[in-house]
Amino acid sequence: MQRFFVALILLFILVSSGALGHSGTEQEQLACSRDVQRFCRKLMDQGDFTILACLKENRPKLSPACRYVLVSHGQ
Repeated sequence: MQRFFVALILLFILVSSGALGHSGTEQEQLACSRDVQRFCRKLMDQGDFTILACLKENRPKLSPACRYVLVSHGQ
């Protein structure tokens, strides 16, 4: 479980690369945590870009809050 949260934090660091050091707010991280668990759990050990790609592939199935986070970070 701890590995999941570390990967999620790293994901938001990558997603928000245009925000100079912005790693996503706690609310943004929480917005996608269920979606990562639900759709990308098997990919957790494959790196942050893989998780981001998984979220993008599953965009139609994501919660509205997670879709908003992706869009707001240019993804």
